[in-house]
Amino acid sequence: MQVATSTGGKANLLGISRRGDKNIRRLLVLCARAYMRQLDKRTGYLAEWVRALLARRHSNVVACALANKLARTAWAIAARNSVFDAGSAASPA
Repeated sequence: MQVATSTGGKANLLGISRRGDKNIRRLLVLCARAYMRQLDKRTGYLAEWVRALLARRHSNVVACALANKLARTAWAIAARNSVFDAGSAASPA
């Protein structure tokens, strides 16, 4: 899913393009496109981020960026062995 490199103790997560399992990458992009189809019904930080990105970029680029964000979220949940909390994800970092 994500490839992590480390330099000086800081992990650098790279993008999802051509990295990792092809099927997982395909599913993440499919999930991103499904999210974007229902965007007019969505509210919150992620929906606003996607709308702002769609104003500047092509929908295919936005779908890949959203898939990357979903992959990073899934990786963080799995790596920390935690439960997703939408309240903490709603505020920009």
